[in-house]
Amino acid sequence: MSVPEATSTPPAPPVPLAALLARKELGLRLLAGPDDVSLHWVHTSEMADPYPYLLGGELLMTAGVQLTDPARYVERVVEAGAAALGFGVTPVYDTVPEELVEACALHGLPLVEVPPRTPFTAVARALWRLMAEARLHELRRVTEAQQALATAAARPSPVPAVLGALASRLGGRAVLFGADGTESAAAGREVPAEAARALRELVGVLVPGGPASASGDGGGRRLAAYALGGGDGLALGVATERRGPGDHTIAGVAVVLLSLLTAPHRGADATVRDGSLVRLLLGAAPAEVAEALGAGPWTVVHARGGDGTPFAAAALAAALGTPLVDTGAGTSSGTGAGAGATDAGAAAAPGAGRTVRLLLPASAPAPEPRSGWTLGVSAPADARELAAADTGAARALRRAEASRTPLARHRPAGFAGLVDPAEAAAYARTLLAPLAEPLTETLRVWLSLHGSWDRTAAAMDIHRNTVRQRIARCARLLDRDLDDPDVRMELWFALGTV
Repeated sequence: MSVPEATSTPPAPPVPLAALLARKELGLRLLAGPDDVSLHWVHTSEMADPYPYLLGGELLMTAGVQLTDPARYVERVVEAGAAALGFGVTPVYDTVPEELVEACALHGLPLVEVPPRTPFTAVARALWRLMAEARLHELRRVTEAQQALATAAARPSPVPAVLGALASRLGGRAVLFGADGTESAAAGREVPAEAARALRELVGVLVPGGPASASGDGGGRRLAAYALGGGDGLALGVATERRGPGDHTIAGVAVVLLSLLTAPHRGADATVRDGSLVRLLLGAAPAEVAEALGAGPWTVVHARGGDGTPFAAAALAAALGTPLVDTGAGTSSGTGAGAGATDAGAAAAPGAGRTVRLLLPASAPAPEPRSGWTLGVSAPADARELAAADTGAARALRRAEASRTPLARHRPAGFAGLVDPAEAAAYARTLLAPLAEPLTETLRVWLSLHGSWDRTAAAMDIHRNTVRQRIARCARLLDRDLDDPDVRMELWFALGTV
């Protein structure tokens, strides 16, 4: 058993070496080692000792320019954790050195011969394409699983239904453990007694204040355990024959739903509200569930941070005293409180994590900054205005990130509220008609940050020169002087009405 450590991982799933070897146009040939290793990236180096420059999991490409001691070279590559070695034939060697083949066979390091007609860049490009295909497959699988789990959560017996859907999607067994470590509910294939015992032991690692998840092996199964949000000691255990790239994310979605469904002290009103929130998660428009949600008013919160996992989001929801609406674990499909609104939060920097959406009664205590999280809070809104509130929360979150503050609140319109909304919207559409995305959003962020090139670039995760080019183009298309404060004020009001 082990608790996963934080490691640097690429943004796409690894690709088996066999898949790269199968690309006939490359002409690659395996000379030593297995073909079932996983490749995370490609790195080319002609250093005599590439060890300091490797992260692990690479397909290391070399033509052997400084290869003087093949045995020592392979030892260092293996020590660095490289997944495989690609050796280019010519211009230095006519064939792969026999000493190198023997050393790779001795250490079990896959050695791939790259023919003269195949440039190293072609191998790298082929691997990136395979990774992109794997990433697309993973996203589709996770999205379908999220929909299946949310559908199960809306059934009459939601907890067994969610466990059954999870076990089916992962091809294994899902178990809900009570605070005392006993099985509360389970679904899926039976596992050997040794695996069941190991899973109970793994769940025991999740003590209060300890890790939120753990993984390991036992009884011929891959095991994982997740603490549910709410602090009541419940945990989800999963046992599968193998572990796929998206399994962790799928299990995380189940954790969010089970945390919501098993929350203590759930009265009749909370049950009705939670059912409405599940419908929002499934993509229902706020107007469709307005009656069940109640008149409100409500506050929408956008949050980004934690460790990027759905069960961390569930813990945040429990701390704020509300069920989770949307973890953003699937695609940016507009689900959650902001269905139909611009998903501004999903356009954040990839490294910043996905946006979590929460829905709180406006009568509840106002959200306060939370350690490790950045929050954007909307103005209070009734149930039929949740889409607008969601947009306000997204803008507040962007402002908080740009100003590096833990919490920002959406400010309702001041003088702009004195203008007839329909008339203002019509004028704004005419004024901004020459602009299209991403120019409109760039202009909005730039104005909100007082014309700061660097802060706008940071908020939108683009280069500052790209910001300059886009703003210059906005000035040309609008035929306006963006250095004029009156022009800036008029554009800011216009952007706030569309």
